Amino acid sequence: MITNNNEVKASTLIKKIVGICLLFIFLAGICVFASNTQVKNVKIVLANGYEMDVMTSKTKVSEILENEHIILLPDEKVVPSEDAELGDTKTIKILKKSQEEEVVELAQKTEEINIEEIKTAYAPVVEKIVVEQVPIPFETITKDASKGSKETQNRVLQEGKEGIKEITYKIKYQNEKELERVELSSKVIQEPVNKIIQVKATTTRSSRTARAETTTAKGVSLGKYRVTAYCGCAKCCGKSTGRTASGKMATANHTIAAPGRFAFGTKIKINGIVYTVEDRGGAIQGNRIDIYFASHQQALNWGSRYCEIEVMN
Repeated sequence: MITNNNEVKASTLIKKIVGICLLFIFLAGICVFASNTQVKNVKIVLANGYEMDVMTSKTKVSEILENEHIILLPDEKVVPSEDAELGDTKTIKILKKSQEEEVVELAQKTEEINIEEIKTAYAPVVEKIVVEQVPIPFETITKDASKGSKETQNRVLQEGKEGIKEITYKIKYQNEKELERVELSSKVIQEPVNKIIQVKATTTRSSRTARAETTTAKGVSLGKYRVTAYCGCAKCCGKSTGRTASGKMATANHTIAAPGRFAFGTKIKINGIVYTVEDRGGAIQGNRIDIYFASHQQALNWGSRYCEIEVMN
């Protein structure tokens, strides 16, 4: 019996030793696994400035973002890059791309797009204050002293002289191209002097000759008028039907809007082109005429000019 008890005790001791060894081996394996999958505290800074701290065992930036369900927008980038391993700083920043980076990225994706054209689209808009002096046309005043006589002679009592107006504009440019012009203020530097013509009765041959010289085949010159431009869009006319005040459809190089003293159908020559009065306008008063153009851009290109006006009929 003594021998059997010793054997039992020895067997039990061996089992305890083996168990302890297995426990050490298991604990060592856990330590190795933990060292290989070390959990880190990582800070993620979003593009809007919001910061978040996450615990992760991932080391690659893309895997960390994916694990946190963070998706980069087309106009965002991440530092370090998605393919990079997380550095010692343990910080991931999501930033908005600059315009230059977007231009380069778009050019790389689309070979058919010219990079200079893309840069042009992103060019800054510059505002400038510009002061211009423009002439003020004089009016021609006719004094009829003929008392109904059929034979008349024109006599210039006072020569006309243009005035000067100073206008201040705020102009927007992009790539030195004018985008918008807004009038800020204007002031008259010099008032115009009206031209005065007296119509007198005459029966002499010389007076008939003088009268013939005042009205020639070229028409009657009315001096300089302010000539502006418009098109058939709602911005210019408040409607987009293209129909004029005379009931006719407006036509480029043909239709003009003139003050009420010019009857519909009157032919007026401006810059060598003969136009027809077919339209009116609330702002078309005094010495002003509005030329119809086929497009809004053509009207903007014309702008406002002072031109010699010649009535043909």
